[in-house]
Amino acid sequence: MYPVLFHFGSILVPAYGASTAVGVLLTLFLAQRTARVPGLDAGKVWNLCVVALFAALIGSRLLLVLLNLGDLRQHPMWMLGLAMIHHPLLEGFGVLAAAAAAFSYGRWQRLPLWSTADALAGPVALGLAFEQLGALLAGSGYGIEPRGIAAHWSVTYTHVLAARWSGAPLGVPVHPVQAYAALAFLTLSIFLLFWLPYWRQPGDGFGLFLLGVGIAVFVTEFWRDPEGRGTVFGGVLNGPQAAAVVLVVTGGLALLERKRPEVKDEAPND
Repeated sequence: MYPVLFHFGSILVPAYGASTAVGVLLTLFLAQRTARVPGLDAGKVWNLCVVALFAALIGSRLLLVLLNLGDLRQHPMWMLGLAMIHHPLLEGFGVLAAAAAAFSYGRWQRLPLWSTADALAGPVALGLAFEQLGALLAGSGYGIEPRGIAAHWSVTYTHVLAARWSGAPLGVPVHPVQAYAALAFLTLSIFLLFWLPYWRQPGDGFGLFLLGVGIAVFVTEFWRDPEGRGTVFGGVLNGPQAAAVVLVVTGGLALLERKRPEVKDEAPND
């Protein structure tokens, strides 16, 4: 595939970073429209997304530095290559950092929790689709070797940077599992965006988002190479699948009927 989209002299533009950046921009701009459906302040939602984005970037890179502090002390120039490293642990930590930052900012700005989560569900799902598209081009989170009819739509990585940056095997046909995940996230995004005005109660969209993402991650992991993804329960599940189970359970809890409707926090009148 194409880990590098193009380059200006010695400056490379990686496919993963470019695709993810497009996904982030689409998420930000789309969130401005979805925020208006439940009557949210679009400016505050924009700021929340930016805060979450920076928290994810800083949190994941900081964890990577801490895990490799000894090597970086000996080879400080390796810091320049940290942006090329992708790993499920880093992604998971980045998601947690983003969620914590978004929740804190939302509470500070008195944004209603469930309505804000509903408004962001569809745009974030679209962003995840573009992230997986970038992963497909770069070879990150590559698949296992296909069998039978699946060999007809397999992909083969030949660029040396796909192996250097993502560890993708060169010259070996593998499942385009990132494309499977991208299609699942895109379908989820379209569904959530279409049904946003029709949720029965605040939190339904967010609950379905968690369910959809959890199911997509759990299923597609069966076609991903297990290298570096960890094992849980004696190898019954890998790390991302265990996280997917948590997402599904959390999504189911979010869909439960709540006794009292959500009340938007407002400053007291003078």
